[in-house]
Amino acid sequence: MAEPALVLKDPYVLDFLGLEDRYLERDLEDAILRDLEGFLLELGAGFSFVARQKRIQLDNEDFYIDLLFYNRKLRRLVAIELKLEEFRAEFKGQMELYLRWLERYEKEPGDEPPLGIILCAGKKQEQIELLELGKAGIHVAQYLTVLPPREVFQRKIHQALEAARSRLSAGDGTDSLSSA
Repeated sequence: MAEPALVLKDPYVLDFLGLEDRYLERDLEDAILRDLEGFLLELGAGFSFVARQKRIQLDNEDFYIDLLFYNRKLRRLVAIELKLEEFRAEFKGQMELYLRWLERYEKEPGDEPPLGIILCAGKKQEQIELLELGKAGIHVAQYLTVLPPREVFQRKIHQALEAARSRLSAGDGTDSLSSA
């Protein structure tokens, strides 16, 4: 089974959705569903669409998971919460609630615990690190609705490559990406 860190991406480039400078969270969600095939390809291998605005009820209160997917390679549900603003610490509690509910009521025998992706317009790395989101099964990723300038894109690719090298080195003492 694949590791979440090897399957999940950051950032997600959503330029194919054709969003302008100003849009609402609902507009982002609508655009993703209009071009679901492109979004699935951007998410990566193994994702299958399950639900939009998945309603969950707790203590007579309704909550809605923006998008729900299943990843065949990870063998787990993946909840995606869309945010128009930069990451905020309170997003963790919201996603943890969704993940615990999914684990209790939607997880099938043989499935791994669900994962969450908080897809934000921006990230606050120190908050993300201090909250130890990875331990809670939560991945925070930035989305881009337009391709960044070449220099920014190259820097992000370089950072992703270095992070992958660090994970590989920490995992088994070898660095199979050194030739990349």
